Amino acid sequence: MESMKYKVVEIFSSMNGEGPLAGELAVFIRFAGCNLQCAYCDTRWANEDHVSYQEMTGEELYRYVKATGLKNVTLTGGEPLIQPGISELLQLLCADPGLSIEIETNGSIGLKQFCKLKPNRPRFTMDYKLGSGDMESKMALDNFEILTPKDAVKFVVGNITDLERAREIIAVYHLTKLTNVFISPVYAQINPAEIVSYMKEHKMNSVRLQIQLHKVIWDPAKRGV
Repeated sequence: MESMKYKVVEIFSSMNGEGPLAGELAVFIRFAGCNLQCAYCDTRWANEDHVSYQEMTGEELYRYVKATGLKNVTLTGGEPLIQPGISELLQLLCADPGLSIEIETNGSIGLKQFCKLKPNRPRFTMDYKLGSGDMESKMALDNFEILTPKDAVKFVVGNITDLERAREIIAVYHLTKLTNVFISPVYAQINPAEIVSYMKEHKMNSVRLQIQLHKVIWDPAKRGV
């Protein structure tokens, strides 16, 4: 039977710029396509209908990962979970106990089906889209039920209204008791100092402000980092 092939627009080794493993080395596999159109998307090029990609089988991706000697693997996009056959690839990667698999997901895809992967289910770094992203109506709220301390919710905020909504969601779903919670500014839209002031004013304990490290270290538009 012919192996499933995946549309890969980038594959590279770098430092994890955000999420619970920020600052650690990782292999990044970026897939083509997304089911959302966020207003502030910084990888819109990867979602275009005619984006250039290479087709790679799960076995080829696994061999690439192992050859790097790195244990952290981040699947990203676009939205990696809309890739046909993604469960097969995840099963292959998760079957290796020497690897730690992270999925950066946009919050619109149900995650429960991916919690059955053995022996080590992937780590979810899940966005919650706020008003400035124009996609909050697409969020799969049931996902909050399956998040654990190995996972994370990331609120990307562009203004104070976004911060107000993030604080509301965190409180309603008791997110700081369930998982890691990050607030990240939309690049060049809101001053991080405003976020810190808001967090102080509202005593947002156990919530972490996170700047995208890769945009500090390299040119914000640079790819493959």
